[in-house]
Amino acid sequence: MTYMEDDQCVRFLQWLLPQLHMRWQGFRKVRKQVCKRIQRRISELELTDVDAYRQYLLTHADEWRILDHSCRVTVSRFYRDKVVLEHVCTEVLPELAEAAIAAGDTTLRSWSAGCAMGEEAYSLILIWDKSAGIGYPQLDIEIVGSDIDELLLQKAIRACYTYGSIKALPGSWLRSAFTQQNNEYCLESRLRNKACFIRQDIRDRHIKGPFDIVFCRNMAFTYFDNALQTEMLDYIHHTLVDGGALVIGGHESLPDGFSGFEQWSRQRAIFRKKLTVNIEQ
Repeated sequence: MTYMEDDQCVRFLQWLLPQLHMRWQGFRKVRKQVCKRIQRRISELELTDVDAYRQYLLTHADEWRILDHSCRVTVSRFYRDKVVLEHVCTEVLPELAEAAIAAGDTTLRSWSAGCAMGEEAYSLILIWDKSAGIGYPQLDIEIVGSDIDELLLQKAIRACYTYGSIKALPGSWLRSAFTQQNNEYCLESRLRNKACFIRQDIRDRHIKGPFDIVFCRNMAFTYFDNALQTEMLDYIHHTLVDGGALVIGGHESLPDGFSGFEQWSRQRAIFRKKLTVNIEQ
């Protein structure tokens, strides 16, 4: 067996990704992670090289599911995109809280799509508990985290992390919300219990909402092709309440031509679902 050179892997991914409704641009900087997985799979199958693997794919339909799994990129940590999250804390959550109270609700509901080990979901809970929610004692927050990887979800439920994963959090939050156990930092149960985690491929569109805020960051709008991005955006739109917030990655953008959202203030990574206008006949 020969090992893939970088240019061989690039050519293979450029052939492969469109067939999975993904786009090469999203994988360009993270391709080494994916290439290592593909190389490992070629070794497991005892194939000679990537060309032999391509031929294998043409005659083994079940292999595409395994390859789809190999193309998942997981990079997550607490308080990722600090500027975006601070805007969520100071502007988005207070506005959503006021709307929820006016509607008679007692809970803000949120969804973290592609939640990995729960860092994003728990970051939102910490933001609410330690800052944004202090002025709204009549409101609680709950979050659904979804991911396709069962192993990552089990780690999310356990909620214990290395220091490298949580080091971006404010020091006072870290000291008050986590307990150190050997080389891990475990989130206190009171906060952990505000999140639930379910196994879901976002492409299957099983989560119905309604949610006040949805996080879909560094996943669909990075790796999916334009057609699939538009489908996912329509799906997310239907899960949100009118005026609800969609938060994407700091370097992402929404596909062109979708009119259901508007920019939230000047923050390019946060969008508001436009209000539905009912016209009486």
